[in-house]
Amino acid sequence: MDATLERRVLGLLGLGVRGRLVLIGVDRVREAAHQGQLRVAVVARDASANSRGKVDRLLAAKKVPVLIVSSAASLGEMAGRETTTVMGVVDPQLAKGILALVPTTSAVQSGSGRKG
Repeated sequence: MDATLERRVLGLLGLGVRGRLVLIGVDRVREAAHQGQLRVAVVARDASANSRGKVDRLLAAKKVPVLIVSSAASLGEMAGRETTTVMGVVDPQLAKGILALVPTTSAVQSGSGRKG
């Protein structure tokens, strides 16, 4: 994902955080995925293998689209934290808006999020 596109996605995530339409952190994202509420996951490229391991297989199994952003620091900034490894969008309209920004072939992958 290029820098301009990433800024736009992060901006929408920031709005979603303020509107409580986005969940922050591995545990909350996993819980929403288990409940079938998660529409899109955004994962930091530099997330630890441990954190990625906790969400990757679940997101793949639930067929949740995954976006990869450059760093946990950039995600954390949108969440009002120093770093955040994963955020999850639970609002269908916000998810639709985010996915509309991203070319499907390059940055979105259903589940594993290994592309970016």
